[in-house]
Amino acid sequence: MSKKIKITDRVAFIKNVCIGKKVLHLGCTDYPFTKEMIANEMLLHFELQKVSKELYGYDFDQKGIDALSAVGVENLYYADLEKLEEVALNETFDVIIAGEVIEHLSNPGLFLRGIQRFMNSTTNLVITTINAYCGMRMLTYGLRGQGGTLEPVHPDHVAYYSYSTLRVLIERENLKVDNFTFYNTGEEHRKLAPWKQKFANDISVLIASQWADGIIAECSLKK
Repeated sequence: MSKKIKITDRVAFIKNVCIGKKVLHLGCTDYPFTKEMIANEMLLHFELQKVSKELYGYDFDQKGIDALSAVGVENLYYADLEKLEEVALNETFDVIIAGEVIEHLSNPGLFLRGIQRFMNSTTNLVITTINAYCGMRMLTYGLRGQGGTLEPVHPDHVAYYSYSTLRVLIERENLKVDNFTFYNTGEEHRKLAPWKQKFANDISVLIASQWADGIIAECSLKK
């Protein structure tokens, strides 16, 4: 059995680093599931409102932004994360949350370069994404058959990342990884997941932490 690494809860981890901070939340609408996330009280942006001192949100989903605005959310910006030089906001932030967005991007390097205009020497850029070696997905995928065409994957994802590939990508763009960890399937997802997926997840992380649901990298500008 491999060496155990502490696994965290993604939402709890993100909320903790945002307490009392000026925060920029990227991908704040959780496209294309905004309405479902709001209805099930699972939207991360609402959780960040509870703990941050000041909160801004960027997303390339105008319908999602409109849905959030309709329930009173402020400081929302329509933004292509691969063209952040076009955003009409000149601010820097204590914390930038890129939660489950990098796997949606066709050009992640452009995103990592563009986000630096909103960073200063102490900004904590938190990137979370699904784990390329997630045991739950590998088991589910392996048992589904159908010639490998039926993947347990979000309909808007274009990439998977691991510890190594995410670190290399980050370090290519004048950033450094200050902390790296794994996150488990959150309770907000477990309550909706089929029992087979929960069982596959629990067995996987019991064997090896690096088979957990996702990965978290805390990053900063290189000196």
